[in-house]
Amino acid sequence: MYLTTETKKQIFAKHGKSEKDTGSAEGQIALFTMRINHLTNHLKNNKKDYGTQRSLIRLVGKRRSLLDYLQKTEINRYRAIVKELDLRK
Repeated sequence: MYLTTETKKQIFAKHGKSEKDTGSAEGQIALFTMRINHLTNHLKNNKKDYGTQRSLIRLVGKRRSLLDYLQKTEINRYRAIVKELDLRK
């Protein structure tokens, strides 16, 4: 499994306030980004996996809405997470 409990804790510790802070926007965006990268690599090998393709599109939409929320509320946090995760936008 690519997404273990230890991996999630590391992501939230690095991008959130602590490893138990799973609700922060930065932590959620980082987790979604990791999942998006994994699904993108999967789809490169399995081009006809339409269920995964649909899941990928939904994840991108969720991440986009969180990024939009951060951009509206706290622009400095938004800029930091976009730069840290090397996202286009």
